[in-house]
Amino acid sequence: MTEQLSVAVIGAGMAGRSHANGYRQANTIHGGGLPRIRLAAIADMNLELAQSVADRYGFEKAVGSWQEVAEDPTIDAVSIVVGNSLHREIAEAMLTAGKHVLCEKPLAASLADAEAMVAAAEKATTVAATAYSFRRNPAIEAIRDLLASGELGKPSMVEAHYLADYAADPEGPMSWRFQGPLGTGALIDLGAHIIDLAEYVCGPIVSVAGADFGISIPERHLPVGSVIGHDHAELSEETQPVTNDDSVVFTATFANGAVSAFRVSRVSFGTPNDLAITVTGTQSRAVFDWARPAEFIVSDTQPSGNTRGDRVVYVGPGTARVFDDAVPMPGGNISFGYGDLFIYQIRAFLDQILGRESILPPCATFADGLHTMRVCDAIARSAADEGRRTEI
Repeated sequence: MTEQLSVAVIGAGMAGRSHANGYRQANTIHGGGLPRIRLAAIADMNLELAQSVADRYGFEKAVGSWQEVAEDPTIDAVSIVVGNSLHREIAEAMLTAGKHVLCEKPLAASLADAEAMVAAAEKATTVAATAYSFRRNPAIEAIRDLLASGELGKPSMVEAHYLADYAADPEGPMSWRFQGPLGTGALIDLGAHIIDLAEYVCGPIVSVAGADFGISIPERHLPVGSVIGHDHAELSEETQPVTNDDSVVFTATFANGAVSAFRVSRVSFGTPNDLAITVTGTQSRAVFDWARPAEFIVSDTQPSGNTRGDRVVYVGPGTARVFDDAVPMPGGNISFGYGDLFIYQIRAFLDQILGRESILPPCATFADGLHTMRVCDAIARSAADEGRRTEI
């Protein structure tokens, strides 16, 4: 692998394309320096879709099954970007085949599957990582550094939400995302991101309370054909019930004593991708909103008198390690996109595989992914017990 690292992506949907682009771009940031990245294969049951993604991002071939990737001894590392219920079988097979694995969140469809994946990772000699792309947002990294340095004081409160509207239209087709027990809908899809992000900044959550779930659209029509991601499609007359959560609210307590309130929804009309987090400490407050990804707000004691209040900090070179040499034009207040976070994540993954020092935070482990699922499980148990406080 010192001369070449061969990679494959399993799953050719929206997130799969983001991983494919991440591998294509990983050697263009942070000084390059990686061995040649061989873009070996895109795997998907929809072979036509796999071929289009392979062509688009310069991968050598498209294959119709993940088994072909597992059986290819020339492939060193894979991203798993398919339905949650498939994660365990594929991850175990890839680790057994001696491949490095980056698995999209949530780690698995159930706690039992996630625990089995952690056990497989512990036996493996390769890297096994969970994909949490928001961890490497430069503003988030800067806020985390402020909190770690003591500049925010003792954290007292966290407010976080992740609101999306991809499922707000009742005419959106039924898919695997809308079936399963409460806690496996918006919470595990979007909430997993904001739970991990809050813990990444503020430390571990030790208990949750006040949880409640809502299902706004109780049934959906089955599509006539296949559907990619959140796309609309021609609908059949047949309907099936939506059994998991469209929205969820809950509170949480961190190990450091901070309390928090979380809101998550996939049916929040007019908010395509609204993620925000506010960390309040005894000496300051920091606010990040994905709508303005190249900045964050700090309110502290530096100004005096009538001038005291919020100030905007623009993310640029020197503001956060993640940003340095991470875009072609690294100037102050020159922003980046959602896709760049996948490039940073893939670069961190490849650096881990190669045992290289990296200015990027390492990828989350399978154990981290399991922990997030345990938090989500506690939220579901709290909701089932009339919102009672539930330990993680």
